[in-house]
Amino acid sequence: MNERADALINSYASAVFNDSAMRKYLPGETYKQLKKTIDNGKPLDSSLADIVANGLKRWALDQGATHYTHWFQPMTGFTAEKHDSFINPQNDGSILMSFSGKELIKGESDASSFPSGGLRATFEARGYTTWDCTSPAFVKDNTLYIPTCFSSFTGEALDMKTPLLRSMEIINAQAMRIVRAFGDNDVKRVVAMAGAEQEYFLVDKKLASKRLDLITCGRTLFGARPPKGQELDDHYYGNIKDRVMAYMREVDDELWKLGVPAKTEHNEAAPAQHELANVYSSVNIACDQNQLVMETLKKVALRRDMMCLLHEKPFQGVNGSGKHNNWSINAITADSAKSLLDQGKTPVTNARFLLLLASVIWAVDEYAGLLRASVASPSNDSRLGGNEAPPCIMSIFLGDMLTDVLNEVATGGKSNIREGGNMQMGVSTIPNLPKDVSDRNRTSPFAFTGKKFEFRMQGSSASIAECNTVINTIVAEILSRIADRLEKAEDVFEEANAVIADVMRDHKRIIFNGNNYSEEWRREAAERGLADLSDAVVAAAELVKPAAVELFEKYGIYTKKELEARYEIRLEAYCKHYKIEAETMLEMANRQILPAVVSYASFLAKTIVDMRDTSIALDISAPSSMLKDVSAATASLRNTSQKLSKALANAQKAGDNLSAALAYRDKILPLMSELREAADKLECIVDEKYWPFPTYNALLFGVE
Repeated sequence: MNERADALINSYASAVFNDSAMRKYLPGETYKQLKKTIDNGKPLDSSLADIVANGLKRWALDQGATHYTHWFQPMTGFTAEKHDSFINPQNDGSILMSFSGKELIKGESDASSFPSGGLRATFEARGYTTWDCTSPAFVKDNTLYIPTCFSSFTGEALDMKTPLLRSMEIINAQAMRIVRAFGDNDVKRVVAMAGAEQEYFLVDKKLASKRLDLITCGRTLFGARPPKGQELDDHYYGNIKDRVMAYMREVDDELWKLGVPAKTEHNEAAPAQHELANVYSSVNIACDQNQLVMETLKKVALRRDMMCLLHEKPFQGVNGSGKHNNWSINAITADSAKSLLDQGKTPVTNARFLLLLASVIWAVDEYAGLLRASVASPSNDSRLGGNEAPPCIMSIFLGDMLTDVLNEVATGGKSNIREGGNMQMGVSTIPNLPKDVSDRNRTSPFAFTGKKFEFRMQGSSASIAECNTVINTIVAEILSRIADRLEKAEDVFEEANAVIADVMRDHKRIIFNGNNYSEEWRREAAERGLADLSDAVVAAAELVKPAAVELFEKYGIYTKKELEARYEIRLEAYCKHYKIEAETMLEMANRQILPAVVSYASFLAKTIVDMRDTSIALDISAPSSMLKDVSAATASLRNTSQKLSKALANAQKAGDNLSAALAYRDKILPLMSELREAADKLECIVDEKYWPFPTYNALLFGVE
């Protein structure tokens, strides 16, 4: 084994307070009690907190930590942290390195400075961070990071982690009812699992730093398409450049120390675009790990004189970036963990698999609006439906075979694909389903890909907490309804058959196995009655509809007040997002592009005068035509800039957040597009020596 492989084995998760570290640094009985809490959701005895804190402190000090922080995920979509040292001054002038159970379990933070949607006012600042022991602590940058939940003084959840943990508990409870109904008593609990595929762009930092839009907004607001983009498909899975490969290896090293199972990496479809995918983890750990992935991608890029762009659409005219969220549920026994979405090798497990498949179909159809809302953002609006990402219409891909099998179970009719007799669940003659029961559909927003569903609408910059909270909750609700039927049935298999029949009768419309990018599908989806929630403003409203409030309050995921707050946060963020982008465009247009093109126009005018003043009769039609084109485009740019400035001032006068968001969507966005069109036209006719910032050619192909 080579030196790098040896180093990997020795360093993997070395900075994580994982099971082996807990065994080493905690007394035996304390370790057992903590493991019960982590594995089975048992309450942690508060009397053990000081013992755990002491062991955690000793481990952290051995890792070189001098500080600790409660690491939480406010509703910004990012993470937050406040660092405190272990130092405790003594009367004699010396210090002790101390860390108490109270400091481990609970911290305090300013709750009014984070988005709260009205839950907290400026004068109501107290908020609490509470230890989430189900996600392991880790050491980074000489600091002990303690994953926590974040709530207000009055108890409302102000973060993304708390609802996610709640949803994990309810899907465990409802899935266990299904497992028990099928007579499986070996399963101890059911855990929701996720694995995020993170897409990103890498550009040269020196070039990117010359563009105000990349610095301020994380994407280009101007930029003409280059002669070559991704048309030849040569970048996808292509040879990775040396500079990028070195970057990827450093990212791996950083993440592996933190126990993040970064596994797959490759070039994506667009130039300068790449992907990193993790191995599955429970959804709360997967959420934490994806935040570490995004942070590490950006940090390492800067160290290597590059900039990592996580925006969903950093460049117009080439593919944007998503974050495919692979979701499943695992059955945990005393000695194994296995996906409940694995069709298995026996008729009984086939039956349970098909029923669970039907439950997801039902959930996605009934709560399609909530799924769409869970991934809605202004930046994701620029990517979805652009012939590179799923449209805003929710649908499920199963593949022809699974769709046909479900139809057969539901109707008792003969399969159109599989040879043989009718399929009756629970009968020994039922055949085993093959390992791969479908092709892969890369255009579907919610595709079954074998043992898991791939939710492909998630944007690259967003936390995966919200979408997994929604998936867990809606599937749990449907499992609850199904369990009610199974528990009353004399024959579980017969009742399961009836459930599948009902699902295929009432919810089959959500299944679509074709090309989701096509205009034909949009028309067909409308005929099926599937909603097209085309932007983040209309999608956000799904959060406060009566059915959503009823669902989330039923399971204690969100209160009505918490949902209304999240709705207001979405609208406010939408307005702020486009206010920043519009003001950045005006700054670049008025202070960079216009002076540059005026200088070029002056050069052309002087050239024309000089040519006229020569004694030789020269043809000045070409420079004259060029000057006219530049002059016309410049006038258009100036005129649109003025209109945008006026519209922006009006939008900021709108009363409530919804009125303001609608003003930005309906008035500001069209003018931003018009301003970009004028600027991009100028870029194509102005001498590159005059253009004030790097072009797409330089940015997309500038990392060698």
